[in-house]
Amino acid sequence: MYNLIVTFRCIPGKREAFVEKMQETGILEAVRKEDGCHRYEYFYCQEDANILLLMEAWESQTHQQVHIAQPHMDLLRSFKAEFIEDTTIQAYTLI
Repeated sequence: MYNLIVTFRCIPGKREAFVEKMQETGILEAVRKEDGCHRYEYFYCQEDANILLLMEAWESQTHQQVHIAQPHMDLLRSFKAEFIEDTTIQAYTLI
């Protein structure tokens, strides 16, 4: 299993709007239907209203690499800067 923790630093006041945009555009549903996707979920940070966490779990790193090349991810990249200031990614593998 290949896992990612993605931390988004959102533009102040835009955190919930980003998640809503992901839902409205169908990106969340499309990702969750991808081959090898076991988990793709957002979590709000209680200590900082501008932090959004994304937990991803993939069958393999190859599945995740195929995921980032999908057309719906191009759509995400087209509007991400309207909502997100910075992104950090931590990857880990569970045995």
